[in-house]
Amino acid sequence: MINPRDLHICRDAIRQGSLSFYAASKLLPAKVRDPALALYAFCRLADDAVDLHDEKISAVLRLRDRLDAIYEGRPNDAAADRAFAAVVEMHEMPKALPDALLEGLAWDAQERRYRSLSGVIDYSARVAAAVGAMMSVLMGVRDADALARACDLGVAMQLTNIARDVGEDARAGRIYLPLDWLDAEHIAPEAFLADPVPDDRIRRLVQRLLREADRLYARSEAGIAALPLSVRPGIFAARHVYAGIGAAIAKNGHDTISYRARTYKSQKIGWLALATLRSGVTTVMPRSAVLHAQPLPECAFLVSAAARPVARGSAWGDGRSGALLSILADLEARDQSRKLDRLGA
Repeated sequence: MINPRDLHICRDAIRQGSLSFYAASKLLPAKVRDPALALYAFCRLADDAVDLHDEKISAVLRLRDRLDAIYEGRPNDAAADRAFAAVVEMHEMPKALPDALLEGLAWDAQERRYRSLSGVIDYSARVAAAVGAMMSVLMGVRDADALARACDLGVAMQLTNIARDVGEDARAGRIYLPLDWLDAEHIAPEAFLADPVPDDRIRRLVQRLLREADRLYARSEAGIAALPLSVRPGIFAARHVYAGIGAAIAKNGHDTISYRARTYKSQKIGWLALATLRSGVTTVMPRSAVLHAQPLPECAFLVSAAARPVARGSAWGDGRSGALLSILADLEARDQSRKLDRLGA
C-alpha cells in the first residue's frame, strides 16, 4: 500500500505541476486514482529534475540510480520514490516502461533534435506514451489493442505539449518541431532559436502538429471504450482536457511564442461532464474497429513490454536495452569529463 503521507505529497505535486491531469484524475475510482497520482508525481518530478536544471546529465544519471533502487526494493527516502515503489510492487510494473521514460529524458540531456515527425513520435513515445502504458498496467489492462490506443493518447498529449511550448522551448535553446518541416518552410533552426518570431510559417507548423495530435486523439477513443467502465470517465476527461489546450492554441491563431495557451476552470468542469456522459454512451455503442489498428511503429516496444506480465521477484523484464545502456554510458563519460575539467580548473 502507498503510505498516506507520501500520497498526500504526490497529490500536492500534481495539483501544482499538472492541473490538467489533476482535474481528470478526480473522475477515477480511488483504487486507480491513488496509484495514478503516485505514478504521475514520480514521472513529473523526474521530468522537472532534468528539464529545469542546468546539470541535465547528472540529473538523468541520478534518475537511473533512483529507478534501480526502486526496482531493488530500496527506494530513496523521498515520497515520490516510495510511492512509485509501492506501485511497482502492487502492479508488477515492467521496468522497460519507466526505462523508456529514462531514455527520453536522456535524449533531452543529449539535446537531440528530430529530423522527421517519426523522430518526434519516437521521443513522445518515451516521455508520454510510456506513461500511458504504465497507467494501463495499473488499471489492470494488458490487452495489446487497448495498450496501443493508450500509447496513441500519450503521443497526442505530448504533441499538444510541444505545440504549446514552441516559444518557451526556443527561449531555452530547444526545438522539438521536425527539422524537415522547418526546412520545407525555409526556417533555419539556429536563426529561429536566436529570434523566435510567430510568423505565418511557424504558425502553420504548430497547426500541422496539432492536426497530428487530433488524429491520435480520435484513434485513442476506441481504446478508452475498451477500458473498465469505472475508469473511462477519467481517461475521457484527460483526452478532452488536453485536446482543449490545442483548441486554445487555435484560438490564439496558433501563436505559441507570444502566448502560452491556457484553459480555465469552467472549461475543465464542462469537459469533466462531457467525459462522464461519453463514458455512459460507450456502454451501449458497438466497439470501433479502430481498436484493432496496429500500434504506432514507434510505440510497438511499449505495447510488447506492457502486454507481457512480469513475475513477481523476477528481474522485472529482460534488462535495459543496448541502446539505453549506450546512451547512459555516453552520459556517464560526459559527466566524468566535466568533473575532471572542473578539477583541472
